Amino acid sequence: MSLKSILDYVKNHPSQKVKLALSDIDGILRGKYISAEKFQSVVKDDGLSGFCDVVFGWDAGDVAYDNTTYTGWHTGYPDAPIRIDLSTFRKIPWENDIPFFLAELARTDKHDPYACPRNLLRKVLGDATNAGFKPMCSLEYEWFNFAETPRSAADKAYRNLTPLTPGMFGYSILRSTLQNPFMTDLFDMLRRFDVPLEGLHTETGPGVYEAAITVTDALSAADRALLFKTAVKEIAYRHGIMATFMAKISESLPGCGGHIHQSLWDDAGKSNLFYDRKDKRGMSEIFKSYLAGQLHCLPELLPMYAPNVNSYKRLVEGTWAPTALTWGVDNRTVALRVIPGSSKSARLESRVPGSDINPYLAIAASLASGLYGIRKGLKLKQPETTGNAYRAANLQALPTTLKEATDRMKNSKIANEILGEKFVDHFTRTREWEWRQHLKAVTDWEYRRYFEII
Repeated sequence: MSLKSILDYVKNHPSQKVKLALSDIDGILRGKYISAEKFQSVVKDDGLSGFCDVVFGWDAGDVAYDNTTYTGWHTGYPDAPIRIDLSTFRKIPWENDIPFFLAELARTDKHDPYACPRNLLRKVLGDATNAGFKPMCSLEYEWFNFAETPRSAADKAYRNLTPLTPGMFGYSILRSTLQNPFMTDLFDMLRRFDVPLEGLHTETGPGVYEAAITVTDALSAADRALLFKTAVKEIAYRHGIMATFMAKISESLPGCGGHIHQSLWDDAGKSNLFYDRKDKRGMSEIFKSYLAGQLHCLPELLPMYAPNVNSYKRLVEGTWAPTALTWGVDNRTVALRVIPGSSKSARLESRVPGSDINPYLAIAASLASGLYGIRKGLKLKQPETTGNAYRAANLQALPTTLKEATDRMKNSKIANEILGEKFVDHFTRTREWEWRQHLKAVTDWEYRRYFEII
């Protein structure tokens, strides 16, 4: 839509308000309503407005960090400049088509937006553009659904929740029929919200769904992925359902992935630079260097793909998630799955990320790693893993805890080079904080293990 059409829509909408939001470091949408009059004023000021910077100074539970420098008690938590991105205009179909926009921290003479995930992805995309590439991406998410409300789940202390449907029944026509009103709303409302799906089906596990979001340019793909999670939760509320994107909800059930599909095209977006029909695998030299870069950088950037303590409960053997630094052609046991496809569909799927990722950060890490491989002319020397990657010998294991992964990233020359020192310092401090909070908790496992016996 043209700027005039957008402004007219906002002006004439009966609600006389606009909803706007931005991503915090955990990939949680933080937002508010503003009046249509205020919005018009912001647009006249180059889209600039203010937003309390505490959303970049606290964790997922709104507890203030004590170890970061971007903001804190030492700054008094002032307003940070944000810029509303008018190109992200959407209508929220489950909220009377109210106008919605995404925003991001803005760069000004007095403000460096290094803590902003969307800004980081913009930086990496600038590197791609300068190299003559147009990255294309899509994400697919798996998530659990429960016949609960926020109140009922809290009253049960998040234990013994009722799954939306019983049993392990992936790709089930029966289960999708049983919950057809919910599935239909997901597909239709997400499309109307400009988060179109290529596919939606039940996945193995009680009440588990999987959705593949339609491919687009990398920034729009990250926007869609971020909005997808919140939109699914809001649509679920309308059906008396709670959706969770935790990476692992039970030791006895598979985890939930947030896989990233990616490819590089020419700057006109007409030629897939990953495809070479003369290669036996259909892989171009650019693709091979991109893959080599991801293999090289992945252990240094793992917290970008596995950002929470819970993330590492998913990265265990036999759960459809990788445990080592591996790649293979159409192999779902490896970390990086090559999908040769055709000139239209050749791509790389990163299977390391869980559904708990911040998509801006995970896509930024993927692209920055691949571009590093191309820039350095890295060769794909690591042999392809065939068959069961869990049984392959002499492979480099991935870090197994958030602490181990964060320590490695914090001290990584590569991470600082491709993502920037200020961002790496801020992000790893937030992950150190997350680990410290986890150490305070007394878990159900400890009660079962020690309460009577010790």
